[in-house]
Amino acid sequence: MSFDTLRPGAARIRRGPSGIARGSEYAELSRQVKQAGLLKRRPAYYSVKIAVNLMLFALGWVVFALLGRSWWQLLVAAFLAVTFTQVAFIGHDAGHRQIFGSKRANDLVGRLHGGLLIGLSYGWWVDKHNRHHAHPNREGYDPDIENGALAFTVGDARARRGVGALLARSQAYLFFPMLLLEGINLRVASVRALLNRTRTSPRMKIIEGSLLLIHTVGYLAVLFVFLSPLQAVCFLAVQQGLFGVYMGMSFAPNHKGMPIVGADEKIDYLRRQVLTSRNVRGGWFTDFVLGGLNYQIEHHLFPSLPRPSLRRAQALVRSYCEQHGISYAETSLVRSYTEVLRHLNTVGLNAPRRTPSADGMGV
Repeated sequence: MSFDTLRPGAARIRRGPSGIARGSEYAELSRQVKQAGLLKRRPAYYSVKIAVNLMLFALGWVVFALLGRSWWQLLVAAFLAVTFTQVAFIGHDAGHRQIFGSKRANDLVGRLHGGLLIGLSYGWWVDKHNRHHAHPNREGYDPDIENGALAFTVGDARARRGVGALLARSQAYLFFPMLLLEGINLRVASVRALLNRTRTSPRMKIIEGSLLLIHTVGYLAVLFVFLSPLQAVCFLAVQQGLFGVYMGMSFAPNHKGMPIVGADEKIDYLRRQVLTSRNVRGGWFTDFVLGGLNYQIEHHLFPSLPRPSLRRAQALVRSYCEQHGISYAETSLVRSYTEVLRHLNTVGLNAPRRTPSADGMGV
């Protein structure tokens, strides 16, 4: 096996000696997964999971109403941050058609969970997430590593100036604090997408916009009716902040710090999905907390694989990768965050620094 060097600062990806795409290997693995019955829908699991999520979601708001103007509401805010994220995981599964065989049924569940319950645009997220799945960690293609608040590639860091460069150099230290704003960022992106996106039909824009409006108005009205203005603001900050942290910490271990694929690099589907993904080791509690995203390799290889089947698929996929000499990344949750922060720091150090000009002024 040989290594092809990617863009400067990127990790290296192992490929076959000829460099030729080997789709037949993925086809063989896919047959094994299908023969094991892992692609079958799991209606009982999702029925129970959705019912429990909705009960916990409702319980949080019932306790909220009973407590009234009390600072104990901040504990309710933390609880609802968790339930919001668990609801978001159902929207994620619906977006990948893991729940039903019908696209219409999955989209209905996804829009109700995403738009109505937590206030995010399901259509925007599915479009963005599908582009990520098609080209994980590929420069110029994966929206998750595009130029944003954080720099995930050396090229992005080097192109930054001023405040952007300063932020990049400190991003490893600012990563977790910045996640406090991720909930707000997702909502802003949802609204912006509904206003600007051209691929969405006018009818769907109206439906999604209406769901987001109902959620936002209802959410804010409940806060300011039951709480004092100061308590409402604090509740909003805690609930949305922790929601953003939970979401960010669930998705960050999956690809950050894994190999970056250059825009012109050629790599077959099997290796593209496995080598750019990282699994997180753990038992049932990890599965619950991360919503199955800890099996990121299996999820990327088979996006429609139902969440409860991912653990069974892992043994099969890991064995297959070992047989074919494909590196299979799996680590603890703490180690995954260490690798993420190390990557952000390494990339950030490439951001330009201010240098003194001839007249003594910074440039």
